[in-house]
Amino acid sequence: MNDVLTSDREMLSPTQSLRRLRKAPPGVMVIFGGGGDLTKRLLIPAIYNLDCADLLSDEFSVIVVDWAEMTSETLLAQFRESIDDFVSKRGSCAAKLKEENWDRITGNIQYIRGSFEEESTYTRLKEALGEQSAVFYLAVAARFFGPVVDLIGSTGLAQETENCSRRVIIEKPFGSDLNSAKELNARLLRSLGETQIYRIDHYLGKETVQNILALRFSNGFFEPLWNRDNIDHIQITAAETVGVERRGRFYESTGAIRDMVPNHLMQLLSMVAMEAPTSFDAEAVRNEKSKVLSAIQPVTRENAVRGQYVSGSFKNGDHAEALRGYRGEPDVSMGSETETYVAMKLRIDNWRWAGVPFYIRTGKRLRCRKTEIAIHFKQAPYALFRDTPVDKLTPNIMVLHIQPTEGVTMQFSAKVPGPSVRLGGVRMKFDYSDWFQEGPSTGYETLIYDCLIGDQTLFQRADSIEEGWRIVQPVLSQQSAEQPPLCFYAAGLDGPREADELLSRSRRKWLPLK
Repeated sequence: MNDVLTSDREMLSPTQSLRRLRKAPPGVMVIFGGGGDLTKRLLIPAIYNLDCADLLSDEFSVIVVDWAEMTSETLLAQFRESIDDFVSKRGSCAAKLKEENWDRITGNIQYIRGSFEEESTYTRLKEALGEQSAVFYLAVAARFFGPVVDLIGSTGLAQETENCSRRVIIEKPFGSDLNSAKELNARLLRSLGETQIYRIDHYLGKETVQNILALRFSNGFFEPLWNRDNIDHIQITAAETVGVERRGRFYESTGAIRDMVPNHLMQLLSMVAMEAPTSFDAEAVRNEKSKVLSAIQPVTRENAVRGQYVSGSFKNGDHAEALRGYRGEPDVSMGSETETYVAMKLRIDNWRWAGVPFYIRTGKRLRCRKTEIAIHFKQAPYALFRDTPVDKLTPNIMVLHIQPTEGVTMQFSAKVPGPSVRLGGVRMKFDYSDWFQEGPSTGYETLIYDCLIGDQTLFQRADSIEEGWRIVQPVLSQQSAEQPPLCFYAAGLDGPREADELLSRSRRKWLPLK
């Protein structure tokens, strides 16, 4: 049996699996805002990992478009510093930097300096691209999404031919409410076809998120239990230890709901709750995700909690680090009503999930950094285990860990050794890093590769984006009677007590943050 497991482990290694994929076709990745932090920390390392896996065409190249006054040499030096840091601290597909791969990437990087809103920038870009296929990555502030796509369209850069594809990757935030999301979708579709638009959510690039579909639909012992008959409730958590740092001005106009719920958390929810698609074709998968979101009723005041962190402390060993409150952060108003935490109770009105509550929460300055999905199964009848106090019965929980570590934990009961039937809790845990012995990726490798080959499965469609905003729209506006009042929690703890009450009304509890 051990030999079989070892063989399976080798067969399923991500690096080996990647190398069995076909190379992406020749083309150019154009990164608008490529001088920024996203490109240095994530996109360039992801491109490097793809090259290590032999998934990039020999003719693949990168064009960086930015307004910053710098030379190509300066840009490449910044990229080199970032890739060295990535390989040494985070790991990659190579134990150390492979100079041959790095030289191939950097030898095909071109820098174009220009404004995102001037036609001359796009004229020069068009000359540089010629008839090559291109992916335009919008690593820019959201206010530039519309203008950049407008100019891509008006200058003919979006025009496709039989041998030349043109695609656009758009980062979040995709709109700031339902109306703005609809307006942005309509604006993009004036210059692009839906098949050319790749609305990216980096959570969907993580192995555990992609593995949700594999766990559910390729294992006969999971999917038959994945319904209202067996599941009591589901919790989705995205907790951060950091505050707003230097993003106070951005966060004041955004807040936790806009920043996390319509995109990240709704994508995780739809992956967990969707019906089995007829195939893993992009449209089949996205159809089922959209159906789930459309079955969720808009959240109401009594089923939502908005919180904001105040001063507190974070314990690090024997020392406690003092943490300032949100209103004391740079560029934050002293009377700010912006939420840094949100918890919601949602219900899906369909045959599979009717009566099963979905609880979601996300926040900053919490006790630990953790993103996970916890599936709480219904308890077995208590009467059979009279010698074990009810509060000592171990709940059956399956936890999908997304970050900082990726894996799956299952919690269940087993008999404690001895003459009487007493139960104790046990856990089984699977870690990607232990089983596959691979360093973590950036999470962007799969998403970039999928865009290069034209696979939209892991990207959001216009209707899913709008459904996410529809669900949270009632609690967004301060003028809305549905918006819950702001409550407060000390930095370094689990969040406001009001969030606990969402579950305690039904005698449920959040999984502790630890």
